[in-house]
Amino acid sequence: MMPSDKIFTVDFEVFGKVQGVYFRKYTQITALDLGLKGWVMNTAQGTVIGQCQGPKTAVEDMKTWLQTGGSPKSKIEKTAFKNEGTIKNYAFKSFEIRR
Repeated sequence: MMPSDKIFTVDFEVFGKVQGVYFRKYTQITALDLGLKGWVMNTAQGTVIGQCQGPKTAVEDMKTWLQTGGSPKSKIEKTAFKNEGTIKNYAFKSFEIRR
């Protein structure tokens, strides 16, 4: 495996007005456009959490989107990232919205 073939992973939590504004749907579309795998879901606390896996540049682009993008009606206050690193194999087949 070449260093560029490494699979990067990161968990995220987005705070702000991110529920009831199609945030998960836009997150899924953006992730799939970037070729990422993972998942996204709402929490009882009113945040959106998820995980994305893929090439480093795509994960970095997704992190930027999760901080500054979002769906048209969302209002992101802050985004927290944790458990960043590399993995040997993808844990997911696609990028899904969990309920």
